Amino acid sequence: MGPDQVGGGLLRSEGGQDVRSSPGTLNGTEGLRAQNLSQILTMVHRHGPLSRSELTRRTGFNRSTVGALVLALTGKNLVRETEPTGGRVGRPSPIVEANPGIAVLAVNPDIDALTVGVVGLGGRVHARVRRETDTLPTLDDTVRLTGEIVADLDPVLAGLDRLLGVGIALPGLVNAGTGRVLVAPHLGWRDTDLTGPFGSALALPAVAANDASLGSLAESIFGAALGVADAVYLNGSASGIGGGIVTAGAQLVGSRGYGGELGHTLVSPGGSPCHCGRSGCLDAEVRLERLLEAAGADGGGIEALERLLSGDPGKEVLAEAERQVGLLAVALVDFVNIFDPELIVLGGFLGSLVGFAGARLEDAVNEASLAGRVDVRRAALGPELLLVGAAELAFQPLLASPA
Repeated sequence: MGPDQVGGGLLRSEGGQDVRSSPGTLNGTEGLRAQNLSQILTMVHRHGPLSRSELTRRTGFNRSTVGALVLALTGKNLVRETEPTGGRVGRPSPIVEANPGIAVLAVNPDIDALTVGVVGLGGRVHARVRRETDTLPTLDDTVRLTGEIVADLDPVLAGLDRLLGVGIALPGLVNAGTGRVLVAPHLGWRDTDLTGPFGSALALPAVAANDASLGSLAESIFGAALGVADAVYLNGSASGIGGGIVTAGAQLVGSRGYGGELGHTLVSPGGSPCHCGRSGCLDAEVRLERLLEAAGADGGGIEALERLLSGDPGKEVLAEAERQVGLLAVALVDFVNIFDPELIVLGGFLGSLVGFAGARLEDAVNEASLAGRVDVRRAALGPELLLVGAAELAFQPLLASPA
């Protein structure tokens, strides 16, 4: 079931037409109205701008119901309506767009830098600031630096209609329900409250989840995996490699919410030691700093790697890149055999490797896997990927209950 679908019984809409209601929602007019507002807002947030006639077609509501719901959302300043452009025959249907001035802060801490963004409804990134750190940041350091960046973003924030909260994409095991970090091994954060300090410092409600899981969510909604029911996503950052699995349109999260640690797949027995205690994990063998060190580069992150691979990288970088592509292919073959996806999406510095040798990587995966052919694509959202994913997490309360 996709993000805009609902299931369950039938109830009477505001316009008199039978419409579907989700199991577990309140019956009656107010419960139905709240559900319908949620459906319209989520639809224009994730797929908009959409005309009223298109909303009518997608929801199955009648025109008067859609008109009433859009009017209610407009009154709350959550959506805006504009007249369509172009010469169309007949009465034109107004275009409904989520208000990008309703926004959240998105935070992505990593071992080499802190990235903070302002993201509006519709996935619009108003601002993105990446600030490199000289030493491994503590949680307190990260909260303090986030506050400094947010203060610098005041001109952007002043132009918003409303700031709702904070979404945090963390490279580690995060309990999204409690906001606690079980372990962020490369950062050295263990068994600590994550959302509490951010919420207190920024005076906003804060939510958090694993960065790769949020990247998978963002690519499924706005990016390369849009409309794909079965996909595997891998993100490569300075901290390492994490993953996300979407099967039958739903994210696989596991019994405790920690599913998707695909970086700890064995690709080189007896290879480099991994922080998990084993040797030869994908996370230990395929690393951003190895590529940068091969070029003699000191920091710069994924942007530096992009410039490096797009120019004349030199023999040492080429050799290291080819080595990593080969080991990445080993892991991807395992994922294809286990999950049978139709698509693999690679983000972060793994996306840079797709740009470098995407065709060879895809061929190697398809030649060795048991299943049918799978596409390997680069993440579409680029450096904004994890910010958009973190923002989606923070938008969930509003999307679920815009009333």
